[in-house]
Amino acid sequence: MTEGNFVDYVKLYVSSGNGGKGSAHLHREKYIEKGGPDGGDGGRGGHVIIRGNQNLWTLYIYKFKRHFKAEHGMHGSKSRSTGADGSDVYMDVPLGTVVRDKETNEVLFEITDHGEERIIAKGGMGGRGNWHFKTSTNQTPRYAQPGIPGEEIEIVLELKVLADVGLVGFPNAGKSTLLSVVTAAKPKIADYEFTTLKPNLGIVEYRDHQSFVIADIPGIIEGAAEGRGLGHYFLRHIERNSVLLFLIPADADDIRKQYDILLDELRRYNPEILDKERIVAISKSDMLDDELKAELKEILDGELPVDYLFISSVAQQGLQELKDKLWKSLND
Repeated sequence: MTEGNFVDYVKLYVSSGNGGKGSAHLHREKYIEKGGPDGGDGGRGGHVIIRGNQNLWTLYIYKFKRHFKAEHGMHGSKSRSTGADGSDVYMDVPLGTVVRDKETNEVLFEITDHGEERIIAKGGMGGRGNWHFKTSTNQTPRYAQPGIPGEEIEIVLELKVLADVGLVGFPNAGKSTLLSVVTAAKPKIADYEFTTLKPNLGIVEYRDHQSFVIADIPGIIEGAAEGRGLGHYFLRHIERNSVLLFLIPADADDIRKQYDILLDELRRYNPEILDKERIVAISKSDMLDDELKAELKEILDGELPVDYLFISSVAQQGLQELKDKLWKSLND
């Protein structure tokens, strides 16, 4: 999937159908002088329903169509005939989609299961026909109920990808390269910052035909909370991850400082993210010889408060150890 096709945030207008009017018909038939009221009920207006679909990975289908309207219910007719219900409108979304009210920003619900259906705009009820209102003292009512209008609402669909491991790091730390090596994903890779502009997902094949999913998000820089770089826009994609994998290049001036900056940006976005399991991978470690690696290890043992390991995606060093550590963390 290309970056232009990854859509994770859309604003939509939805409206359900109006209920049909009840009929105020009076029965007329040969040889029956006073048949009485026989007006039927109006049909229900169509609902707008949001449905989970595990085969979707993006909200791209809503990039160009932003208005969704269900059909109105049909009016009732003679012989107590009920009008047809309006057709419902189904909106398929990827699993992990959060639905918000655009005006209040309130979270209405979240779709997490395949086939899960939630009504976002309920169709109006049809009005009752005049045969419901006949009594001993009012045997010929000439009125019926109108249908109830449908609902209108502006909503926001916000996709939070469902992955087991989230990659966190500064731009050009090697996140996309790692993803391309340990999975079949083909993210854009280049020697400049902010190569990744949209999240990428990849499935890591592990031992005994087991697997887990890694999500790569665009790089974070210091001051992202104030809007620097790409800001915090994509951090929602790691809110669902079980493990956060921090990637810091071996040639960084101060590895502990970079780790603290990344951690602080996550805290400023959502403090609950810091409750997740964290692992640090020192990327591009093929640039280090054994002596430099030993010196750096001695420093990191006293500085880093979490588990770390040295890897190189290009030289394919330490990748199996990384998979083992991630798998253990996910299953613990």
